[in-house]
Amino acid sequence: MASDFDPDDKFSWFFGPMSRDETNDMLTDQSEGVFLVRESQTLKGDFVLCVKEDSKVSHYLINRIQKPGGSIWYKIGEQEFPDMPSLLRFYKKHYLETSSLIRPAPREKVRCKYDFAGRDPEDLPFTRGDVLEIIMKDEEKWWTARNSNGVVGQIPVPYVEKCTGTDGRISSDGVRPDYNTPTTGVKSKGPNVPRVPSEITLPAQAKVIQERVPNAYDKTQLKLEKGDIVTVTQMHPNGQWEGELKGKKGFFPFTHVTLIDPNNPNGEDGDIERT
Repeated sequence: MASDFDPDDKFSWFFGPMSRDETNDMLTDQSEGVFLVRESQTLKGDFVLCVKEDSKVSHYLINRIQKPGGSIWYKIGEQEFPDMPSLLRFYKKHYLETSSLIRPAPREKVRCKYDFAGRDPEDLPFTRGDVLEIIMKDEEKWWTARNSNGVVGQIPVPYVEKCTGTDGRISSDGVRPDYNTPTTGVKSKGPNVPRVPSEITLPAQAKVIQERVPNAYDKTQLKLEKGDIVTVTQMHPNGQWEGELKGKKGFFPFTHVTLIDPNNPNGEDGDIERT
């Protein structure tokens, strides 16, 4: 089988932080020569080339080594390369154990449930119905994704759902959205979205569950510290809520807070559940 991938397209083959077990699950049912590069979980700063070979998944450690003068090279076995694309280009033509590199592992696809305009430079704006490729699952609530134009950026996880196939159809384990636009008294139904009781009206109280330091030049954004209590004044469908904290008014991502149940302000059983 002819090799078919671009070693210079990092976003096609680099999957970021993944465990060995997750990699095995992804590659076990693939054909020979399907591969990915992930961050090593045991040797920080190093990488692992994972390849489906014969009837198993092979994991080859790639060490980052510093040469005299400060340049970084990549070593796999006894071979050394000045960069990762050079290493992958070499193994397009040479066997590792029983296979050369044929093509990168298929990317997980997600379908967008809402419009997302983005606020920070690293955000990836999208519209409802767009299909995106997941590049890395950086954080629980924010992933790196790429759109059909090849643009890469951060997306809020609660705004997307899993797809299957190249046409972006919803997978059998996905849930088709049934949402009301986030406004006063909103109820949200579905995975990864805060469930808000109908008796919640604005303004409402919310606890910060994830720290956020906005761009120093954007004075419209609120700085959030874990444990802060924000007064939510508006809920916009693009995921940017408005509120007041420590005397300052501004915007913040709803993924960084959890609403406080007015019927249980002391949180005996926790705040409003975020599924």
